[in-house]
Amino acid sequence: MAERVENSDPKGESLLDKIAEKIHGSDDSSSSSDSDSEKKPASQSSVKAKIYRLFGRDKPVHKVFGGGKPADIFLWRNKKISAAVLGGATAAWVLFELLDYHLLTLVCHILILALAVLFLWSSVTTFIHKRPPHIPEVHLPEDPFLQVASALRIEINHALSLLREIASGRDLKKFLMVVAGLWVLSIVGSLCNFLTLFYILFVLLLTIPVLYEKYDDKIDAFAEKAMTQIKKQYAVFDAKVLSKIPRGPLKDKKRA
Repeated sequence: MAERVENSDPKGESLLDKIAEKIHGSDDSSSSSDSDSEKKPASQSSVKAKIYRLFGRDKPVHKVFGGGKPADIFLWRNKKISAAVLGGATAAWVLFELLDYHLLTLVCHILILALAVLFLWSSVTTFIHKRPPHIPEVHLPEDPFLQVASALRIEINHALSLLREIASGRDLKKFLMVVAGLWVLSIVGSLCNFLTLFYILFVLLLTIPVLYEKYDDKIDAFAEKAMTQIKKQYAVFDAKVLSKIPRGPLKDKKRA
């Protein structure tokens, strides 16, 4: 009997050991899964932090455009207003460009029509003994014009300082970029007049931002690949051509 009990004890201990191993294994797996789950958000956040954004933006597209009513129009938050603005711009382009209607002629015709209607309405009311139409007094406020003039002054001063910096010969990269941009703009200006160019830019402003906001991940990924290729090509061009051109500060040093 004692031998049987002694033989049965190791089996009992082995069963207990297996159960304990299973419990510890489940605890280890749960702890490892918890650690993995903790690591995943951290890795995802680090990946999100490294995502390339076009023009280096760190805000939503709506806030980039100011976050007000103009941003709502450009991003089609209110489809009726955006469609009305686009329709008005299209009608103006058709009138002035396709039908050869001039702005001064249009303004004069609108004023003639409005004055004729109001004059006839006021004259008829005197004969039928009714109250004449109430014509409101219109006064343009001063503050919006001052704000627009101040904003234009700031932008013009910034553009003049940028042109002065480029003309000084210190930054060859900016010089080449500005020259290339002006050359492309001159080609576009030779193909179409100012009104058509303004209308094309306005239509692009009403279509590109909303498309970018909808497909920003794909566009940013494509832009990142394009920027890496452009940087590689610019590095080669800089090493072979730009680095061999003498700069302005170098001339000053040689003279000194």
